Amino acid sequence: MSELPLLRPDWPAPANVHAVVTTRLGGVSRAPWDSLNLGQHVGDDPAHVRQNRERLLGALQAIAPAQSPQWLNQVHGIRVVEATEESRAGAPDADAVFTTRSQQPCVVMTADCLPVFFCDRAGTRVAVAHAGWRGLCDGVLESTLKCFPDPAQVLAWMGPAIGPAAFEVGEEVRQAFLQQDAGADAHFRPSPNAGRWLADIYGLARLRLAAAGLAAIGGGDLCTVSDSARFYSYRRDGQTGRMASVIWLA
Repeated sequence: MSELPLLRPDWPAPANVHAVVTTRLGGVSRAPWDSLNLGQHVGDDPAHVRQNRERLLGALQAIAPAQSPQWLNQVHGIRVVEATEESRAGAPDADAVFTTRSQQPCVVMTADCLPVFFCDRAGTRVAVAHAGWRGLCDGVLESTLKCFPDPAQVLAWMGPAIGPAAFEVGEEVRQAFLQQDAGADAHFRPSPNAGRWLADIYGLARLRLAAAGLAAIGGGDLCTVSDSARFYSYRRDGQTGRMASVIWLA
């Protein structure tokens, strides 16, 4: 249980802040969800998903005390919820979650979209956000930061997502970001396919986080599309599983 392959953010978080990202390895799901699929909405056998989630909880508890995670029904929006005992009974419609309670894991799932961890330097509050291009453009990261009293005291780390060599988008996506910040233009380059662009979701996220007052922003160097051995990718495979980005306070 405790030996799942897990990625750990390389960030200067306080000792009581724990964060992990799962890979596709270590579970029981069969192809095309093989093997640690944690998403209930992707066509996988529900019994396999339950077993995979049980394995994840066991791995979290081996790191530090952890209760059942707060799962979300992600809708590519900007809503942020607080993880409570009441909310944990379901999966609220939201794309980010925060907590100040110890032993309460907060989770988002991804398979190309960008997961972003947040914690304050005092180790009293943590959050995690799911940012597809639409949620990123509309402000899901800024909405998550509103859960913290002082953005200057917040650390952020960006987990595995679709890399800048693989994220081809249309002109409408580029224009949506430019309408928010003209500086976003630096994070788009022409695609070999006419009228299309290659977008750097990591660069766009850094731009938004820095504008919101963050100085400590890490991660942003793991591409889900190019690393098929470790990561699920919806852009690459279509029908596939979901990874989890989990953060909690000891």
